[in-house]
Amino acid sequence: MNSSVPLAHRTNTLRSSLGLGEKLFASSSERHFANAIETGLEQVEAGLLAEMSFADNLADVTSRYLLEAGGKRVRPVLTLLTAQLGEGNNANVITAAEAIEITHLASLYHDDVMDEAQMRRGVPSAQAVWGNSVAILTGDLLFARASKLIASMGEQAIRLQADTFERLCLGQLHETIGPRDGEDAVEHYLKVLADKTGSLIAAAAKVGVIFSNAPKEYQEPVVEFGEKVGVAFQLVDDVIDLAPRPEDTGKTPGTDLRAGVATLPLLYLRRQASTDADAADLLARIEREVNAAFYTESDSADLALAISELRDHDVTRQTLEEAHRWAREAVEALAPLPKGPVKKALTKFAESIVDRSN
Repeated sequence: MNSSVPLAHRTNTLRSSLGLGEKLFASSSERHFANAIETGLEQVEAGLLAEMSFADNLADVTSRYLLEAGGKRVRPVLTLLTAQLGEGNNANVITAAEAIEITHLASLYHDDVMDEAQMRRGVPSAQAVWGNSVAILTGDLLFARASKLIASMGEQAIRLQADTFERLCLGQLHETIGPRDGEDAVEHYLKVLADKTGSLIAAAAKVGVIFSNAPKEYQEPVVEFGEKVGVAFQLVDDVIDLAPRPEDTGKTPGTDLRAGVATLPLLYLRRQASTDADAADLLARIEREVNAAFYTESDSADLALAISELRDHDVTRQTLEEAHRWAREAVEALAPLPKGPVKKALTKFAESIVDRSN
């Protein structure tokens, strides 16, 4: 991609993936930076299509299903972004970005089975199309393909991938089982988010530093940034889940609650219900209506009303405040990084995720 390509096109990736815009990159050096990210992502996209192709016809279709459904490619963009702290987009950086995104896609296939999700990225989920077994095996195939890519990059990459995969599994396990006796439900939930979401975002940022041969002292700051941004992202999702959604998403307000997922607003409501009669009443109505919807496989007007009340309740405002706190701490973690477009873009990304509406 040469310098004659309009800035609006060269910053498209940063705008769509990280919530950034043209005004952030005004100088020639910053335009070069934006161009490097866009060019790198084009390489990653081509690599993803190649790596997620299988000789088996069914596997070929199912494995590329969610890839072709879209996605913002936040993780590979973060890898490409932090790589600019070092040598930039070398071959190992591109391979690492591909492996991270394939790992993320694999986890989505498994998550949708466990959550019994009917929609993903605006299309029917893989398990809704082909059934649980095919969706699980497709996820396994993608985890295997990501591992093959990582294995080509040496022991450090293998260990990082294995540690991240372990945390993804532990996060899902702990979410499934729930907090142990005496364990604070909110702290348990935040730890689940750090494992399920934060760990992979942190890995994406870290491999960019490692494989661009950037200074080693940048690794810890970007890892802490990634973990905290991941938690903030999911907490904002908890708030968005309660909001009315466009019809083309296939989702209704309170999708997670209807699936039996205790998001942070509900956990805060449970904590408040022990001393607040109104909170206790709302909690009882939500739990009663969710249970009724599960057995009748249909929603009631009372459930929709209760979810609307939860959306307007103080606990949802508290959740958004908690998301902002995690985002602020993510930005604070970047203090050791040099001033420049990387730090500027990461900071803006952290700020933008807590201001998004979808």
